[in-house]
Amino acid sequence: MANILLLEDDTSLNRGISLKLEKEGYKMLSAFRVSQAEEMFREHEVSLIISDITMEDGDGLEFCRSIRRVSDVHLIFLTALDQEVDIVNGYDAGADDYITKPFSLMVLISKVNALMRRIGQDQDDRGQMLFSRDIRVQCREMRVYKGDEELILSKKEIQLLLYFLENPKQILSKEQLLEAVWDVDAQFVDDNTVPVTISRLKKRIAGDEDYEYIKNVRGLGYLWTAEVSGK
Repeated sequence: MANILLLEDDTSLNRGISLKLEKEGYKMLSAFRVSQAEEMFREHEVSLIISDITMEDGDGLEFCRSIRRVSDVHLIFLTALDQEVDIVNGYDAGADDYITKPFSLMVLISKVNALMRRIGQDQDDRGQMLFSRDIRVQCREMRVYKGDEELILSKKEIQLLLYFLENPKQILSKEQLLEAVWDVDAQFVDDNTVPVTISRLKKRIAGDEDYEYIKNVRGLGYLWTAEVSGK
């Protein structure tokens, strides 16, 4: 049974989410303070963290950064902070996904189930290495390099990059990307999720190059422009 650590200081919301996810078969570790969540994370093996950002005794972003220094555990932010800069900050801190309040509990459950199914599957299904210009991806290890430099990307950015590399020179719609990378229908995801994640990925893989790896095809979607080879 997978352990999910929930950091949410709203008592009613915390208990409501915990009850629903327990019915899905997960073991819930409920924390109402950052310090409590840190202690639980040290004492238990955790597969997924769901965390608010604005807390009475700390900052969910800092909590995420502290977790990222020691672990690559999956983490979802669940917060009322819904501006684009907030979403960017969440992903920069190391989040795998970002859900804004108010939210659908069924959508959260769907995302959690999809994420838990995905854990380990990518490594099992992808054993090869992919190359595109100076981008190199060790698929099983989920490691990305530009030249000799390893790029530090979130899991969601790596999953997005892999999907582009597996479908080069094809226009991929937002709906296709949401289904493939986020495992959800477009109506259940914030409109900024795909463009914000793609914008971050484009900046990280471009570096000092002027080459446009990912092209926005107006009204249709996104296109990986370079050739891809693999072994």
